[in-house]
Amino acid sequence: MIGRNTMWNTVKKTVPALALTLAFSTGTSFAAQSKTPGIPEHNEQYKNRYIQVQLLGINDLHGQLDVTRKVAGKDVGRADYLAAYLKQHEAQNKNTLLLHAGDAVGASAPVSALLQDEPTIEILNRLGFDAGTVGNHEFDEGVPEMLRLIHGGSHPKTGMFEGANFPYVAANVVDEKTGKTILPPYVVKKVNGVPIGIIGVALSDTPSIVTASGVAGVKFTDEAEAINKATAELKKKGVKSIIVLAHNPGSSATDGKNANGELVDIANKVDKEVDVIFGGHNHAYMNATVNGKLLVQSYSYGTAFSDVDLEIDPRTKDIVTKKAEIVTTFHDGVQPDPEIKKMIDKYEAKVAPIVNQKIGTAAKPLTAVQNASGESDLGNLIADSMRDATKTDFAFMNPGGIRANLDQGEVTWGELFNIQPFNNDLVKMDLTGKQIRDLLNQQWGKQTRMLQISGLKYTYDSTRPVGDRVVDILSTNGTPVDPVKVYTVTVNNFMAGGGDDLSVLLQGKNQVIGPVDIDALVDYVKKQPQPFSASVEGRIQKIK
Repeated sequence: MIGRNTMWNTVKKTVPALALTLAFSTGTSFAAQSKTPGIPEHNEQYKNRYIQVQLLGINDLHGQLDVTRKVAGKDVGRADYLAAYLKQHEAQNKNTLLLHAGDAVGASAPVSALLQDEPTIEILNRLGFDAGTVGNHEFDEGVPEMLRLIHGGSHPKTGMFEGANFPYVAANVVDEKTGKTILPPYVVKKVNGVPIGIIGVALSDTPSIVTASGVAGVKFTDEAEAINKATAELKKKGVKSIIVLAHNPGSSATDGKNANGELVDIANKVDKEVDVIFGGHNHAYMNATVNGKLLVQSYSYGTAFSDVDLEIDPRTKDIVTKKAEIVTTFHDGVQPDPEIKKMIDKYEAKVAPIVNQKIGTAAKPLTAVQNASGESDLGNLIADSMRDATKTDFAFMNPGGIRANLDQGEVTWGELFNIQPFNNDLVKMDLTGKQIRDLLNQQWGKQTRMLQISGLKYTYDSTRPVGDRVVDILSTNGTPVDPVKVYTVTVNNFMAGGGDDLSVLLQGKNQVIGPVDIDALVDYVKKQPQPFSASVEGRIQKIK
């Protein structure tokens, strides 16, 4: 976009998942350290021979190249500021590797998404990244498009693209026909003559959180088993310094205590030769040592990065010490990297005619944050737009598909796209009243995901067993939903494919593909009296 006053430079969104709290409230970085027992670290004749290696890692960038966020009231994020930090740290140690742990693309800002996420890969190329892995969002447009971004190739919208000039590794994503991994399971990088093995794994739950077409032709195996298999191969090659890029969730307190999540489970299952595991997916802070492994994650969207310092004994080729800090990309006192800023300006100019279109005016800020019952004003607006576009009785929206909040004032196409960046098709289908009850009860599964709804309201009792929590379901005119009556329902194609474990939607009959979700939202906002608004109306009511 053109100009520094566009909305992408003033977005004041809350980073999802774990709140950005203590680590950022003072601008302080926190470190965790692990030392290999039996090595006389205090003895300088040993210490001086160690090779100092630096790993700079990011996760869940999501193509947020030109989006500024707020942490402790200060500006953070944007790829040009992230680049300035990375280059500054890289200059302090020539033995540096740049790594990312997945979701570099997908659910991206328009500046990247409208150009098939090629801008994000180009910026990672220019920064000299050394390795990355795939997150669930790399599969948003299917395996062929993911591999095109990695290996290069032509796309009807953007033409020929060179691809990533660094390796992607994924030890647990397997071609269903050949039984072989679709990407190398690992790569070996030599740093000052010492080999460092870098293994990648994708989230094994990916098939349940992306569209079925996104993972067609591949299967995901257990992360720990895949890591151990790759580690065994690396050990046979004499590699003893082993790093894992895992798009798996984990978090800890800023002092390293209370480590939890899948990263902890993985750390407890994998070979002791694994030294460091970079995590992702839940956009959280993590800097902890578990079972001798250093586990790190640095929030998301380029608001922070992980700085891991290693000491490697060149004689044994093993890591003898490791420590990390999570660094926040505050803008204060830092100049954006001019090279990356110029690239962003070029991309913004390309998409400006679309992104800067004024769609309406918001009377107040609208947020995806749910109240105690699970309802949000922005969720209501989106669900209403879905039902309006397809003229159905009811509509349901998955909360994970709402990626940002909406500021008060002028609303552009780009802001609405940032809220719904997936280009999901809306799907109209028939469901019975009983199937609608089953759908609502499926909100409480492995995770609780409260659907945003339109055309109906219901009550639930959280003390009742999972699968039987919904009490009363009424249409908005107060008529009870009849278990045997057939109703028309709108969902997006992710949900229609059983995403988020909403398996009852696979039973929907007479399915018809409707407009794309972002188009439905744009059209709906345009039709509203201006300035428009939305509010929590008691559509969802928790009675216990």
